[in-house]
Amino acid sequence: MPSRKYAVGSSSSSAQYHRLSSSKKDGYNDLQFERPAPKIPYKAIALATTLFLVGSGLIIIGALLFTGYINAKYSDRTWPLLLIGSLMFIPGAYHVRIAYYAYKDYDGYSYEDIPEFD
Repeated sequence: MPSRKYAVGSSSSSAQYHRLSSSKKDGYNDLQFERPAPKIPYKAIALATTLFLVGSGLIIIGALLFTGYINAKYSDRTWPLLLIGSLMFIPGAYHVRIAYYAYKDYDGYSYEDIPEFD
């Protein structure tokens, strides 16, 4: 393969350029159409798992208060626990589900669907 050396500016460094061999005449290379490996958003998945677990716990405690298994003197905390638990559970469960399906390589799911929090 022919290589060319070009001087960069006034320095003595040089760069070597090589032509890509291609059997196709259209000038495209198959490597340019491959997707890079997915970047896994660990922080976002950890946050989603935390939301899922804490929200599940709050919903369970709220349900136990609502049904009377926990002492009735705490009954004024039932609806706030259920509401806050639901607000935490729904996005946590949604993003954990996406992460699980992306891990299992289901069609239509990827780690790019989970927002990153940097």
